[in-house]
Amino acid sequence: MPDETMPADQPTIRVTAMPANANVYGDIFGGWLMAQMDLAASSVASLHARGRAVTVSVEGMAFHRPVFVGDEVSVFGRLVKIGRTSMHVEVEAWARDRHAEDGHKVTQAVFIFVAVGPDRRPRALGRPAAVPPPS
Repeated sequence: MPDETMPADQPTIRVTAMPANANVYGDIFGGWLMAQMDLAASSVASLHARGRAVTVSVEGMAFHRPVFVGDEVSVFGRLVKIGRTSMHVEVEAWARDRHAEDGHKVTQAVFIFVAVGPDRRPRALGRPAAVPPPS
């Protein structure tokens, strides 16, 4: 994987990977990392929806590098597509050894959400919105 630079904007979520999140070899479980990404994506989606939004699918999940116990994990979420009820949120997770300055992209995916009402059924987003330009 080519060298990349961590996004300059603030992460949606930043967390330290702990031993309870690892397998016996000290590698962080992919499911834990995916859960962090879903939390970040849901924050972006519910803010845009101005209410409840639920994950309906994940596209293109790819793990590039392992995450280890003690790594600082920064998760970045960005709204990339808006439909009548749905939103696509592009998510990247980056890991940094807590004693180093450089981070590495460890995974990425697109999380698709649907805005839902109090009855938990899809609802229109209710206002036209433009997708923010790429940063």
